[in-house]
Amino acid sequence: MTETETEVKLPIDVVTIQKLLPHRYPFLLVDRIVELEPHKRVVGIKNVTINEPFFQGHFPGHPVMPGVLVVEALAQAGGVLTQLSRGLSGSDRLFYLVKVDNVRFSRMVVPGDVLELHVDIKRVIRNMTLYNCVAKVAGNEVASCEVLCAETVQ
Repeated sequence: MTETETEVKLPIDVVTIQKLLPHRYPFLLVDRIVELEPHKRVVGIKNVTINEPFFQGHFPGHPVMPGVLVVEALAQAGGVLTQLSRGLSGSDRLFYLVKVDNVRFSRMVVPGDVLELHVDIKRVIRNMTLYNCVAKVAGNEVASCEVLCAETVQ
């Protein structure tokens, strides 16, 4: 652990996540962090409920979480990993999703699912981080992708 990092107690709740990410309802898609290896990997949780606003239109009578929001949840978990690894809580830095590759959806995510967000850092290049991401429900893969996020200063 470097001098800029602080000891992190797991699980990390949504109140702390809101200090790490600029996202808010209805777009904050990480509810809890349950595993963390700074500079390496994180596992986050998104509890999917019928109360999500996107279920009104996607799809009436057959609610399915949009795949792009599963990818966004994975990217947000990556942002939490980077923030915690660098000790940047409350900083003036933002991380923008700039590229998504090798997206694969294996199963639909529906209300009642507990979406596990497994994110590993593959590579850090200057102000960008490439993440390997896998989303799971009940231990089964539902989606995977690589996301590239760029860091900016506000």
